[in-house]
Amino acid sequence: MTESRRTGISIVGAGHTKFGRVDDTLEQLIVAAATEAVEDSGISPDEIDATFLGHFNFALVPDGFASSLVLQAYPELRFKPATRCENACASGAAAIFAGINAIRAGAARTVLVVGAEKMTHRATADVTASLAGAGYQNSASESGLSFPQIFALAADAYRQRFGDPLDTMAKIAAKNHQNALGNPLAHMHKALDFHACNTISRSNPVIAPPLRLTDCSPITDGAAALILTTDENSHRFGKKAHIRSAIHVSDFLPMAARDFAAFEGPARTIASALDAAGITLHDLDFAEVHDCFTIAELLIYEAMGLAPAGRGADALADGTVYREGRLPVNLSGGLKAKGHPVGATGVSMHALSYRQVTHQAGGIQKQGARLGLVFNMGGAAVANYATVLEAGGA
Repeated sequence: MTESRRTGISIVGAGHTKFGRVDDTLEQLIVAAATEAVEDSGISPDEIDATFLGHFNFALVPDGFASSLVLQAYPELRFKPATRCENACASGAAAIFAGINAIRAGAARTVLVVGAEKMTHRATADVTASLAGAGYQNSASESGLSFPQIFALAADAYRQRFGDPLDTMAKIAAKNHQNALGNPLAHMHKALDFHACNTISRSNPVIAPPLRLTDCSPITDGAAALILTTDENSHRFGKKAHIRSAIHVSDFLPMAARDFAAFEGPARTIASALDAAGITLHDLDFAEVHDCFTIAELLIYEAMGLAPAGRGADALADGTVYREGRLPVNLSGGLKAKGHPVGATGVSMHALSYRQVTHQAGGIQKQGARLGLVFNMGGAAVANYATVLEAGGA
């Protein structure tokens, strides 16, 4: 390890609702996650200086002024600043980084971050259209694409450049479904083997050629929350995870302006986060990454440096990314099986990684985990956020 440039901020509590198709309203999800995070930390609500909410699309729910709903958790939050953050599928990470920046700027010592989304009460076509709004709208060739179609283009580009990735994508899906069986908070608790994920059938139809249903994350409801505070203040708390580095990189929105399948934004973000943390990939104990589609996880393997371009399959073949491997990826089940309530995703990834390094992850715990990478992505590798979490404080 080399010398790190520490953020000076720690996570000292987390909350996480069950992901899936739930009856709770957006408000109830927000309040449940926020309350659990406060209780987990043991902090007094009146010590919270500001709240930040990651929430993608208020058009999906009638509660359009969602940031104010966080105040429903505790009367002590009244008159505290509350801000909604939106950055497509990285809205949760955007809220975390807003909290980090408020603390770094001296505007707050302790903040509450919540990520939430209510999606399953709307028709699939409505949700698909809403999410597609995060794509480039000023080009006739891109504005009509759904996100399954966008990542299908990535899979096809990969095939043309390196060979057919479908077998590898099916292995990723099967891995993440298996991991989700140990996560009681996951949306999907159904073991699917390689054959089921690699076979087109009535239960696994083609969604956007060549992507099959098992290559796509599900439409999900859920919320997660974190308490962030300064390292100096974190010494009061028994359970803490230091944010060793936090990097945000954005790329061009039009896919025509970049090599989308090369995942240059994710590669730059992850490399910068490792460098800022003063570590290498080999120092990590686990990673939670943005597998909105299985092709995305494959491309992230290569962006991380687990394998050269076109050789991401090697990380599966040699066992590296499996539960018992050297660097397990998506022990939670990932977006693929844990679920993807868009605004909640980035906060969920950090909440469960906090539980990993503080050894509270239950059935998905990796023994002795101390350093973890989180990578949350918005759009087609447009907004890229990477953090390194470390057990203990500064």
